[in-house]
Amino acid sequence: MSTINYSKWDHIEISDDEDDTHPNIDTPSLFRWRHQARVDRMEQSKKEKEDLNKGLTDFQQKKVEIQQKLKEAEKNQLPDINKLQLEMKEIEKQESDWRAKEEELKKKEKLTPLNIDTICHDGKSKTIINKIAPKVEVLTEEEKAERQQVFVKKNKEKVKKFGMLRQYKDSQQYLTDNPELVCEESANYLVIWCIDLEMEEKHELMSHVAHQLIVLNFILELAKSMDIHPRGCVAPFFNRIQMGEKQYMEAFNSELDAFKERVKIRAKEKLDKAIQEYEEEERQKRLGPGGLDPVEVFESLPQILKDCFDKKDIALLQQVVAEMPQEEASYHIKRCVDSGALEQESKKESEEEKGNKESEKETDKPKQVSTEEVD
Repeated sequence: MSTINYSKWDHIEISDDEDDTHPNIDTPSLFRWRHQARVDRMEQSKKEKEDLNKGLTDFQQKKVEIQQKLKEAEKNQLPDINKLQLEMKEIEKQESDWRAKEEELKKKEKLTPLNIDTICHDGKSKTIINKIAPKVEVLTEEEKAERQQVFVKKNKEKVKKFGMLRQYKDSQQYLTDNPELVCEESANYLVIWCIDLEMEEKHELMSHVAHQLIVLNFILELAKSMDIHPRGCVAPFFNRIQMGEKQYMEAFNSELDAFKERVKIRAKEKLDKAIQEYEEEERQKRLGPGGLDPVEVFESLPQILKDCFDKKDIALLQQVVAEMPQEEASYHIKRCVDSGALEQESKKESEEEKGNKESEKETDKPKQVSTEEVD
């Protein structure tokens, strides 16, 4: 049968229940002095332990760094390998000194008498509050998209009205009267609306709607931290925000500024993408029979060939091509044919010639004279 070791109770330092004090000494004051002296010794001991742990941590970090450097030097045969080996030996010596200090502190703690402040301490405590946690739904992306669509169809005008409110008291009353708006779907719609407004260059309106979105986001985040339904956090949030607490307002404004910056970036990305898609559509419409873009081909032509196309002079084009090196001329002519540029110019020229011939025919016809003119 094992026995319990009661030796640690043999030496207990006390101060508040001693009776052997001198009658001429103020006992309460003596007790306070003794207690304060004991507290000071405990604080000093605590500081020594913290300093030792900090020093040991720094030392271990330094040791790891030197080990890594030494390993790298040995691997690559660097010239400072001898220096690192000496540093490593010094580190190992310092390590034994640190271990000795650690053992000395442990012995000192073991020999320190127990007192009223160290005998009684909270070994383990836990506060349990019974509450009903909100049910968390796990939805697929398709289900989320469908829910968002249904929500917007039903509540779009209400969410937009909330986005236009300007006073905290009005926003609080509106969310209180329309609790169904306190949800992720409202926040999602406000985000999309902010991006659309920025793309339309309605910057001030975007900034205002963004403010209302951050209001809603703070309520939702507060609900997550408290593990309750967001509707229960409407009043607590507005009570705190209207108090104007500096730290809370700084966090709110910081999040608002960061969000507006993200909206500007996202709006620019969407605009650039829309422009690229439009340009690509136009380019696809222009492609010639060989799959080349006539605009791109024209830009790649030598200036002398560009002048021929600008003047719409096929004869001049033929002359220039004849004077060019055969390989270079074949390259450019093939690209012009594949892009349809030559075909377009030929059609234009034939149409012009046809028009000229018709006008010449009209001029060659005998003039018809009316009977009235003869008379």
